[in-house]
Amino acid sequence: MPLIITTSPAETEAVGKSLGKLLIAGDVLCLNGGLGAGKTCFARGVARGLGIEEPVTSPTFTLINEYIGREPFYHFDVYRLGGPEEMNDLGYEEYFYGQGVALVEWGELVNELLPPERLDIWLSVPEEHIEHREIRLVPYGERYCSLAEEMLNSAGTGN
Repeated sequence: MPLIITTSPAETEAVGKSLGKLLIAGDVLCLNGGLGAGKTCFARGVARGLGIEEPVTSPTFTLINEYIGREPFYHFDVYRLGGPEEMNDLGYEEYFYGQGVALVEWGELVNELLPPERLDIWLSVPEEHIEHREIRLVPYGERYCSLAEEMLNSAGTGN
């Protein structure tokens, strides 16, 4: 599984920004990892890469924040949902299959609703280096395999 290691919140955001610059309408990203793993920091970077300058915060209580940049950016946080069926109330299909980029924090909680082609991003904190973040890219589909490869090459990791 491809791995990128960052050593600060600024580096985590920079990796997200690099990815954001590559995204196009219709792309779907799922951020997974425990509390404090850096999901919102990474999402802020994706927004910056999409040309969004306004403050980007986790939509923990609103469930979705919408931003306008080079592409519309739909930032979900599904942590507080009672189950995948509550995604219907959000009209998730319009976001996942619409005219913007959708990013879902805690995507594993609604896995059965996610498009089969997407990029899953797993963030974790290694016990021995709590200031570091391990970012694992799990692509599903040809487009996302290409995106993951381009991300790894730009991060200087190769594979």
